[in-house]
Amino acid sequence: MKMKQPGLLIAVALTAAGIASTAHAASGSGDAEVQARVDEAKAVTSAFVKQLGGTMKAEMKAGGPTAAMKVCRDVAPGIANDISLEKGWKVTRVGTRVRNPMLGLPDVWEQGVLKEFEKRAAQGEKYDAMSYSEVVDEPAGKSLRFMKAIGVAEQCIGCHGSAEQITEPVRAQLNALYPHDRAVGYKPGDLRGAVSIKQPFND
Repeated sequence: MKMKQPGLLIAVALTAAGIASTAHAASGSGDAEVQARVDEAKAVTSAFVKQLGGTMKAEMKAGGPTAAMKVCRDVAPGIANDISLEKGWKVTRVGTRVRNPMLGLPDVWEQGVLKEFEKRAAQGEKYDAMSYSEVVDEPAGKSLRFMKAIGVAEQCIGCHGSAEQITEPVRAQLNALYPHDRAVGYKPGDLRGAVSIKQPFND
């Protein structure tokens, strides 16, 4: 976890209010334990969103999108790592398209959840109120996995919109930092990605 996706940072800053609203937990351990972990996952996600969003908003206000991209490169990995260590959850973010092909790619389970988020949105549900949790059997054992959707807001378009919507200074910095960038062409209301966290069950 050495570099994060900058537009996800901007979108994350706008999603904190919806974290507590919709989680779908699949049983696989004791129901009470699962629910307790889902509640904890929401709290951990909220803490991550709050800290990252506050940092991003401050940099956006001070220096605009090019300054905010430095948060992505230099600050976001530390925030995710610190919260992971403090809370005992693996905290990551994934995107439907990525800036750095080495990072931010969803695994198979995350891809399925992202597709489900898009289906739920097509039925009228809002991304800022959308989450999903499940007990998953993995090679290392069972884990509680939780994802919180990140939608594209108007403020995201300066880094993630069409070529006409991205200014030359922003494009130049994106080209320098992310030569394989694919995280463009979004519109407000699209699904940008998700905060994805997990914690193993102790046997």
